[in-house]
Amino acid sequence: MKLTKNASSNVISLSAANFFSKRRSSLLNGTMALAIVGAMAAPLVLAPITAQAEPVRVNAPAMPSFVALVEAVQPTVVSVRVRSEIKEEDRLSGVPPMFRDMPKDHPLQKFFREYGRPGGDAPQKKAPRKRYDQSQGSGFFISDDGFVVTNEHVVEGGTEFTIVTSEGDELDATLVGSDKRSDLALLKVEGKEKFEYVAFAEDTPSVGEWVVAVGNPFGLGGTVTAGIVSARGRDIGAGIYDDFLQIDASVNRGNSGGPAFNVKGEVVGVNSAIVSPSGGNVGIAFAIPAATAKKIISDLKEDGAVTRGWLGVQIQPVTKDIAESLGLENENGTLVAETQEGTPAEKAGFTAGDIILKVDGKEVNGPRELAKVIAGYEPDTDVEITYWRDGDIKTATVTLGTIPDEKKKASVTKNKDANTALVDSLGLELATAEQAGVDEEGVVVTKVAPDGPAADKGLAPGAIITEVAGVTVKTPTDVAEQVEKAREQGRKAVLLRVTRGENTLFVAIPLEGNEDKE
Repeated sequence: MKLTKNASSNVISLSAANFFSKRRSSLLNGTMALAIVGAMAAPLVLAPITAQAEPVRVNAPAMPSFVALVEAVQPTVVSVRVRSEIKEEDRLSGVPPMFRDMPKDHPLQKFFREYGRPGGDAPQKKAPRKRYDQSQGSGFFISDDGFVVTNEHVVEGGTEFTIVTSEGDELDATLVGSDKRSDLALLKVEGKEKFEYVAFAEDTPSVGEWVVAVGNPFGLGGTVTAGIVSARGRDIGAGIYDDFLQIDASVNRGNSGGPAFNVKGEVVGVNSAIVSPSGGNVGIAFAIPAATAKKIISDLKEDGAVTRGWLGVQIQPVTKDIAESLGLENENGTLVAETQEGTPAEKAGFTAGDIILKVDGKEVNGPRELAKVIAGYEPDTDVEITYWRDGDIKTATVTLGTIPDEKKKASVTKNKDANTALVDSLGLELATAEQAGVDEEGVVVTKVAPDGPAADKGLAPGAIITEVAGVTVKTPTDVAEQVEKAREQGRKAVLLRVTRGENTLFVAIPLEGNEDKE
């Protein structure tokens, strides 16, 4: 704050000083009282020397206005209404299973037809009418001929789709295609008119850049909020391809599928998820980056589906414990936990325990990075993979495949009467697969000590140990022997290969007493 002095005050103060200087001799001669009286009688006003303050003003740059931006992009943003049929099993979800699954020829069926089911529908003598549910989300035009981008979870299960424009016009739409892994979908509005549309941004926004979100929160279409990019590359556990922008613009239920714009009016992200303990906005929202959305939408527009390169391995990070158990100097690369049968990886000779370091010369550190790189290739593409195995660096050429349909989860059953053996150093109680009544190879975990090292690493009853330190195990004794060998070798941790349901992964268990050895 800059203060300025009142010039008239300074002048008056100087005049008073001159006056007293001229009367100095009179004051010294004992005429002080007359001099003071004369001074008071003169047309002179004494003013304070301190200057009068002005209001505080800060010369800061003006806050940005988004008026022009909003006026330009708002006509391109739409509400998406989705109508879905309620299936019979969903309608009867509240009916107790003992009644719901009763055979059609059961005597009670006649009673239910006349009086209804407990917790279910009222009695109906005619075939039940179809029932529908309706949900809402957001979307935006990406072409003048009516293609609309939204989220997959907005359209999931939908049978009828309606686009509501910013002017309130309702237009029928068809689903071109959707991709669950990326949570993106593409709709098409049929019509002769040309639509205003927006484009995806070519450049990734930097953290701190402005973003404007436009959407349909809680059914309130055309809602505009602003914020900044809070972070990039967020993994929120939605899937292996997670790579979200985090923004703090207010995003709520109903905003899903709507765009996040930069100040140029380009789409930098598709709003997809929020973090909220209450269901409302708390300033943490996630948007699918434009670079990802652009490629997915292009595939959907062309083929109605997304094709990704596929290697056919289960993978996990190389942790510090795993690196130590394998004798590695660092935690680079991605660990192959299992090679699936008949996959491109198996045909190329990959096995569990290999650590993939590079794909076509590009380093891949971690499962998410490897999955993203592989998915970026078309099926049937040949790629060169550099990997570590048993202390050596090797290369292999792999012809990528196409991701198959997801398999049903397998289940593991346990025999409560199984004979078990305790491996104290791991805090595990183990049994052979035969003793546990499991039709798989390996050693079954029947009990985990809550204060043991295995519990700290997340091992639970039902897990099946197939390898310890790279050696196949079939009995609890095999496990104990390999653990002791690792201890004698001075390892700080021992590496277990574990199967949980349909997933296989490596778990490094610290060896008590060896933690401080070098």
